[in-house]
Amino acid sequence: MLPYYRLDELRKTRPLIHCIANLVSANDCANVLLAAGASPMMAQAPEEMEEIAAISSATILNIGTPDGQLFTACRLSGGFAAKNQPVVLDPVGVGATAWRLKETEKLLESFAPAIIRLNLGEAQALLHRAGEEQGVDSTAIASAKVRMDCARALARRSGAAVLLSGPEDVITDGRRGCRIFGGSAWMARVTGTGCMLSVLCGAFAAVEPDMFLAASLASAFWKVCAAKAESALVPGQGAGAFRSALMDAASALETGEFARLARAETL
Repeated sequence: MLPYYRLDELRKTRPLIHCIANLVSANDCANVLLAAGASPMMAQAPEEMEEIAAISSATILNIGTPDGQLFTACRLSGGFAAKNQPVVLDPVGVGATAWRLKETEKLLESFAPAIIRLNLGEAQALLHRAGEEQGVDSTAIASAKVRMDCARALARRSGAAVLLSGPEDVITDGRRGCRIFGGSAWMARVTGTGCMLSVLCGAFAAVEPDMFLAASLASAFWKVCAAKAESALVPGQGAGAFRSALMDAASALETGEFARLARAETL
Protein backbone atom coordinates (compact mmCIF):
# COMPACT_ATOMS: atom_id res chain seq x y z
CA MET A 1 0.00 0.00 0.00
CA LEU A 2 1.30 3.44 -0.93
CA PRO A 3 1.48 6.17 1.75
CA TYR A 4 -1.36 8.24 0.31
CA TYR A 5 -1.38 10.46 3.43
CA ARG A 6 1.68 12.21 2.01
CA LEU A 7 -0.77 14.29 -0.03
CA ASP A 8 -1.99 15.87 3.22
CA GLU A 9 1.59 16.54 4.27
CA LEU A 10 2.33 18.13 0.90
CA ARG A 11 -0.57 20.54 1.28
CA LYS A 12 0.27 21.29 4.88
CA THR A 13 3.95 22.07 4.33
CA ARG A 14 3.75 23.62 0.81
CA PRO A 15 7.39 22.82 -0.10
CA LEU A 16 9.25 25.10 -2.50
CA ILE A 17 9.91 23.19 -5.72
CA HIS A 18 12.53 24.57 -8.09
CA CYS A 19 11.95 23.82 -11.76
CA ILE A 20 14.26 24.33 -14.71
CA ALA A 21 11.39 23.89 -17.09
CA ASN A 22 10.55 23.02 -20.65
CA LEU A 23 9.38 26.31 -22.20
CA VAL A 24 6.43 24.51 -23.79
CA SER A 25 5.02 23.37 -20.45
CA ALA A 26 6.44 25.74 -17.82
CA ASN A 27 3.13 27.47 -17.07
CA ASP A 28 1.23 24.21 -16.68
CA CYS A 29 4.00 22.75 -14.51
CA ALA A 30 3.82 25.73 -12.16
CA ASN A 31 0.04 25.53 -12.03
CA VAL A 32 -0.11 21.80 -11.34
CA LEU A 33 2.33 22.24 -8.46
CA LEU A 34 0.10 24.95 -7.01
CA ALA A 35 -2.96 22.77 -7.54
CA ALA A 36 -1.38 19.79 -5.79
CA GLY A 37 -0.32 21.96 -2.85
CA ALA A 38 3.34 22.83 -3.48
CA SER A 39 4.99 26.18 -4.19
CA PRO A 40 6.75 26.43 -7.59
CA MET A 41 9.83 28.47 -8.45
CA MET A 42 10.65 28.59 -12.14
CA ALA A 43 14.24 29.79 -12.53
CA GLN A 44 17.13 28.86 -14.80
CA ALA A 45 19.78 31.57 -14.68
CA PRO A 46 23.08 29.81 -13.95
CA GLU A 47 24.12 32.70 -11.70
CA GLU A 48 21.44 31.98 -9.07
CA MET A 49 21.40 28.18 -8.97
CA GLU A 50 23.40 27.87 -5.74
CA GLU A 51 21.17 30.27 -3.80
CA ILE A 52 17.97 28.65 -5.06
CA ALA A 53 19.25 25.19 -4.14
CA ALA A 54 19.77 26.47 -0.59
CA ILE A 55 16.09 27.38 -0.14
CA SER A 56 14.21 24.76 -2.17
CA SER A 57 12.96 21.33 -1.07
CA ALA A 58 13.25 19.54 -4.42
CA THR A 59 14.57 20.32 -7.91
CA ILE A 60 13.26 19.25 -11.32
CA LEU A 61 15.49 19.48 -14.39
CA ASN A 62 13.70 19.26 -17.74
CA ILE A 63 15.70 19.35 -21.00
CA GLY A 64 12.73 19.59 -23.37
CA THR A 65 13.74 22.91 -24.99
CA PRO A 66 17.52 22.89 -24.53
CA ASP A 67 20.35 25.21 -25.34
CA GLY A 68 23.86 25.56 -23.99
CA GLN A 69 22.85 27.85 -21.13
CA LEU A 70 20.08 25.50 -20.01
CA PHE A 71 22.46 22.57 -19.76
CA THR A 72 24.90 24.76 -17.82
CA ALA A 73 22.11 25.72 -15.43
CA CYS A 74 21.08 22.07 -15.06
CA ARG A 75 24.64 20.99 -14.24
CA LEU A 76 25.01 23.73 -11.64
CA SER A 77 21.57 23.24 -10.15
CA GLY A 78 21.90 19.48 -10.01
CA GLY A 79 25.33 19.70 -8.42
CA PHE A 80 24.21 22.09 -5.70
CA ALA A 81 20.78 20.58 -5.07
CA ALA A 82 21.81 16.91 -4.96
CA LYS A 83 23.77 17.62 -1.78
CA ASN A 84 20.65 18.22 0.30
CA GLN A 85 17.45 17.49 -1.64
CA PRO A 86 15.98 15.15 -4.26
CA VAL A 87 16.66 16.01 -7.89
CA VAL A 88 14.27 14.79 -10.60
CA LEU A 89 15.64 14.53 -14.14
CA ASP A 90 13.22 14.59 -17.08
CA PRO A 91 15.36 13.87 -20.17
CA VAL A 92 12.75 14.92 -22.73
CA GLY A 93 13.57 13.73 -26.24
CA VAL A 94 17.04 12.64 -25.16
CA GLY A 95 17.38 10.35 -28.16
CA ALA A 96 16.24 12.96 -30.67
CA THR A 97 19.79 14.20 -31.40
CA ALA A 98 23.33 13.11 -30.59
CA TRP A 99 24.03 16.49 -28.94
CA ARG A 100 21.08 16.21 -26.57
CA LEU A 101 22.11 12.68 -25.55
CA LYS A 102 25.75 13.70 -25.02
CA GLU A 103 24.80 16.70 -22.86
CA THR A 104 22.36 14.63 -20.80
CA GLU A 105 25.01 12.01 -20.17
CA LYS A 106 27.28 14.80 -18.90
CA LEU A 107 24.55 15.71 -16.41
CA LEU A 108 24.40 12.12 -15.15
CA GLU A 109 28.18 12.15 -14.72
CA SER A 110 28.13 15.37 -12.68
CA PHE A 111 25.41 14.51 -10.13
CA ALA A 112 23.11 11.65 -9.18
CA PRO A 113 19.39 12.30 -9.69
CA ALA A 114 17.02 10.80 -7.13
CA ILE A 115 14.30 10.13 -9.73
CA ILE A 116 14.40 9.88 -13.51
CA ARG A 117 10.99 10.28 -15.19
CA LEU A 118 10.87 9.37 -18.87
CA ASN A 119 9.21 7.31 -21.58
CA LEU A 120 10.38 4.05 -23.13
CA GLY A 121 12.15 5.63 -26.10
CA GLU A 122 14.08 7.98 -23.81
CA ALA A 123 15.08 5.12 -21.50
CA GLN A 124 16.32 3.09 -24.47
CA ALA A 125 18.37 6.08 -25.66
CA LEU A 126 20.07 6.49 -22.27
CA LEU A 127 20.83 2.77 -22.26
CA HIS A 128 22.13 2.96 -25.87
CA ARG A 129 19.60 0.38 -26.95
CA ALA A 130 17.75 0.51 -30.24
CA GLY A 131 14.66 2.63 -29.60
CA GLU A 132 12.00 4.60 -31.36
CA GLU A 133 11.46 8.31 -30.81
CA GLN A 134 9.58 10.86 -32.86
CA GLY A 135 10.91 14.18 -31.64
CA VAL A 136 10.14 14.17 -27.92
CA ASP A 137 7.58 11.35 -28.13
CA SER A 138 8.14 7.61 -27.91
CA THR A 139 6.60 5.51 -30.65
CA ALA A 140 7.89 2.26 -29.17
CA ILE A 141 5.36 -0.41 -28.22
CA ALA A 142 6.50 -3.06 -25.76
CA SER A 143 5.14 -5.49 -23.21
CA ALA A 144 5.00 -4.64 -19.53
CA LYS A 145 7.93 -7.01 -18.93
CA VAL A 146 10.11 -5.35 -21.55
CA ARG A 147 9.28 -1.92 -20.14
CA MET A 148 10.04 -2.98 -16.57
CA ASP A 149 13.30 -4.65 -17.64
CA CYS A 150 14.35 -1.42 -19.36
CA ALA A 151 13.39 0.71 -16.34
CA ARG A 152 15.19 -1.65 -13.96
CA ALA A 153 18.37 -1.58 -16.07
CA LEU A 154 18.37 2.23 -16.02
CA ALA A 155 17.69 2.32 -12.28
CA ARG A 156 20.62 0.01 -11.58
CA ARG A 157 22.93 1.97 -13.86
CA SER A 158 21.97 5.41 -12.51
CA GLY A 159 21.15 4.64 -8.88
CA ALA A 160 17.88 6.54 -9.27
CA ALA A 161 14.28 5.50 -8.93
CA VAL A 162 12.94 5.32 -12.49
CA LEU A 163 9.38 6.17 -13.50
CA LEU A 164 8.77 4.97 -17.04
CA SER A 165 5.45 6.47 -18.04
CA GLY A 166 2.92 5.31 -20.61
CA PRO A 167 -0.61 3.87 -20.77
CA GLU A 168 0.48 2.11 -17.59
CA ASP A 169 3.41 3.47 -15.60
CA VAL A 170 6.18 1.29 -14.25
CA ILE A 171 8.36 2.37 -11.34
CA THR A 172 11.48 0.69 -9.99
CA ASP A 173 14.55 1.43 -7.90
CA GLY A 174 16.32 -1.61 -9.31
CA ARG A 175 15.00 -3.90 -6.57
CA ARG A 176 11.35 -3.07 -6.00
CA GLY A 177 8.84 -2.63 -8.78
CA CYS A 178 5.35 -1.20 -9.15
CA ARG A 179 2.81 -0.73 -11.94
CA ILE A 180 0.24 2.07 -11.89
CA PHE A 181 -2.90 1.68 -13.97
CA GLY A 182 -5.69 4.02 -14.98
CA GLY A 183 -5.41 7.48 -16.43
CA SER A 184 -6.90 8.59 -19.73
CA ALA A 185 -6.07 8.40 -23.41
CA TRP A 186 -6.71 12.16 -23.48
CA MET A 187 -3.32 12.66 -21.81
CA ALA A 188 -1.67 12.12 -25.18
CA ARG A 189 -3.72 14.99 -26.64
CA VAL A 190 -2.37 17.61 -24.22
CA THR A 191 1.24 18.73 -24.43
CA GLY A 192 3.35 18.64 -21.29
CA THR A 193 1.48 16.02 -19.27
CA GLY A 194 4.74 14.09 -18.84
CA CYS A 195 6.51 17.26 -17.72
CA MET A 196 3.73 17.82 -15.18
CA LEU A 197 4.20 14.29 -13.88
CA SER A 198 7.90 15.04 -13.39
CA VAL A 199 7.24 18.10 -11.24
CA LEU A 200 4.72 16.05 -9.23
CA CYS A 201 7.55 13.58 -8.60
CA GLY A 202 9.48 16.47 -7.08
CA ALA A 203 6.51 17.56 -4.98
CA PHE A 204 6.00 14.10 -3.48
CA ALA A 205 9.76 13.59 -3.09
CA ALA A 206 9.81 16.70 -0.90
CA VAL A 207 7.55 14.95 1.64
CA GLU A 208 8.34 11.24 1.09
CA PRO A 209 11.98 10.26 1.73
CA ASP A 210 11.74 6.95 -0.15
CA MET A 211 12.18 7.92 -3.80
CA PHE A 212 10.55 4.73 -5.10
CA LEU A 213 7.43 5.53 -3.08
CA ALA A 214 7.56 9.23 -4.03
CA ALA A 215 7.61 8.40 -7.75
CA SER A 216 4.85 5.82 -7.29
CA LEU A 217 2.69 8.37 -5.45
CA ALA A 218 3.20 10.95 -8.21
CA SER A 219 2.25 8.40 -10.86
CA ALA A 220 -0.85 7.26 -8.98
CA PHE A 221 -1.92 10.85 -8.26
CA TRP A 222 -1.62 11.84 -11.93
CA LYS A 223 -3.43 8.71 -13.17
CA VAL A 224 -6.33 9.41 -10.81
CA CYS A 225 -6.43 13.07 -11.87
CA ALA A 226 -6.53 12.04 -15.54
CA ALA A 227 -9.37 9.59 -14.98
CA LYS A 228 -11.35 12.19 -13.03
CA ALA A 229 -10.71 14.82 -15.71
CA GLU A 230 -12.00 12.51 -18.45
CA SER A 231 -15.12 11.68 -16.45
CA ALA A 232 -15.82 15.41 -16.06
CA LEU A 233 -16.01 15.98 -19.84
CA VAL A 234 -19.39 16.41 -21.45
CA PRO A 235 -20.22 15.56 -25.09
CA GLY A 236 -18.60 18.00 -27.47
CA GLN A 237 -15.72 18.90 -25.19
CA GLY A 238 -12.16 18.08 -26.14
CA ALA A 239 -8.51 18.59 -25.26
CA GLY A 240 -8.91 22.14 -23.95
CA ALA A 241 -11.62 21.15 -21.50
CA PHE A 242 -9.63 18.09 -20.47
CA ARG A 243 -6.55 20.22 -19.73
CA SER A 244 -8.62 22.50 -17.51
CA ALA A 245 -10.26 19.53 -15.81
CA LEU A 246 -6.81 18.09 -15.00
CA MET A 247 -5.99 21.18 -12.95
CA ASP A 248 -9.36 21.01 -11.22
CA ALA A 249 -8.80 17.36 -10.35
CA ALA A 250 -5.31 18.02 -8.99
CA SER A 251 -6.57 20.76 -6.70
CA ALA A 252 -9.73 18.95 -5.54
CA LEU A 253 -8.44 15.41 -5.00
CA GLU A 254 -8.45 14.48 -1.30
CA THR A 255 -6.44 11.74 0.36
CA GLY A 256 -9.37 9.39 0.93
CA GLU A 257 -10.47 9.52 -2.68
CA PHE A 258 -6.86 9.25 -3.82
CA ALA A 259 -6.41 6.02 -1.88
CA ARG A 260 -9.74 4.65 -3.07
CA LEU A 261 -9.24 5.35 -6.80
CA ALA A 262 -5.52 4.63 -7.20
CA ARG A 263 -4.72 1.36 -8.97
CA ALA A 264 -1.24 0.17 -7.98
CA GLU A 265 0.28 -3.27 -8.29
CA THR A 266 3.49 -4.31 -6.58
CA LEU A 267 5.82 -6.43 -8.71
